[in-house]
Amino acid sequence: MAITYLKRGKPEADRKADDAKIRAVVETALTDIAERGDAALREMSATFDGYSPAAFRLTDAEIAALIATVPEQDLADIRFAQEQVTNFARAQRASMTDIEVETRPGVILGHKNIPVQSVGCYVPGGKFPMVASAHMSIATAKVAGVPRIIGCTPPFKGSPNAAVIAAMHLGGADEIYVLGGIQAIGAMAIGTETIAPVHMLVGPGNAYVAEAKRQLFGRVGIDLFAGPTETMVIADETVDADLCATDLLGQAEHGYNSPAVLLTNSRRLAEQTLDRIEALLAILPTAETAAASWRDYGEVILCDTYDEMLQVADDIASEHVQVMTDRDDWFLDNMTCYGALFLGPRTNVANGDKVIGTNHTLPTKKAGRYTGGLWVGKFLKTHSYQRITTDEAAAEIGAYGSRLCLLEGFVGHAEQCNQRVRRYGGINVAYGAAAPVRLK
Repeated sequence: MAITYLKRGKPEADRKADDAKIRAVVETALTDIAERGDAALREMSATFDGYSPAAFRLTDAEIAALIATVPEQDLADIRFAQEQVTNFARAQRASMTDIEVETRPGVILGHKNIPVQSVGCYVPGGKFPMVASAHMSIATAKVAGVPRIIGCTPPFKGSPNAAVIAAMHLGGADEIYVLGGIQAIGAMAIGTETIAPVHMLVGPGNAYVAEAKRQLFGRVGIDLFAGPTETMVIADETVDADLCATDLLGQAEHGYNSPAVLLTNSRRLAEQTLDRIEALLAILPTAETAAASWRDYGEVILCDTYDEMLQVADDIASEHVQVMTDRDDWFLDNMTCYGALFLGPRTNVANGDKVIGTNHTLPTKKAGRYTGGLWVGKFLKTHSYQRITTDEAAAEIGAYGSRLCLLEGFVGHAEQCNQRVRRYGGINVAYGAAAPVRLK
């Protein structure tokens, strides 16, 4: 096996040190919110966002006034994107059905899919106003039937971003707060004097947002760990360096710590892509951000075979995986660890980020090994129930249950079963004894 790194990012030890600093900052901030509520939010918002309004929640009149400033074409584009997202979410919801089956005569088992009752949706927007994140979280939660949906988004250059607010409102948010970062996540999960806490947090964000969600998991549910954007391009010589470089930098511009990886079996393509990236960084308006990510988190990995490429890709488990090879379907059939796949040169990650209809809130930091991305099913809880309808079934299941409980040493459990054996089977079972086998 020959795997060669033509470019490596920041050493893993340095990345872990960065993570440790973030953990400490988040823990302190969440403790402050829990102890001081709205006062802590106001101080953090003023410090980090330069924003201290009379109230963080927007009124209906304020929402309407902001939407009125959004150009008609922008509103039409927002509606189009939300239609694509909600159409796919409805199809996904239709695939999830309540069931009820009779597994044995008189034994009824079933499950119901019940919406989470309140959800807090974080829509990033401090650096770039992430209009699309409103579709992905709020509109999808609406399709799932969540009764209370609140949204938080940071101010953009000191005031609410009208397009983001429009998307949140059109998506179906019941409450909209102009609040960002750790303070938004903490407020939604912990609650304050003016913000009632939610049952679940969803949405992407920077490293601080992702860490806040991690620390609050258990107190509330979360969708997944969706931190700084990650992208991987898997390519062979069926495509050129222009496509590869563009797809890598197109995601690296998200932030200063957005991993971007080229995985290829072509040294020529790898070297040309490295050259092309440098050329594009000279003209890219977001080069300051993209260059930092590429310098510290960019990697170019050269493999000998497609099997090696597959192995490396599954090990990295990148959030976005752009596949441009002569065997895209082979990767679709065989890859097991990733956030979302973008197959072939005609599609790209930006399609998924903004408009095509799949959800852009996806697992990062190898979480794709054990979870997929946000989808309508994340807002639903599958709850089981059971019912026994005949005396015969009550006695039969009770007898098995009695013996199996005693096998584990649970006498009280066994007595629950024995009560049914006596009552419905007409068999006298002494307390603490195993119910007999019923021979027919």
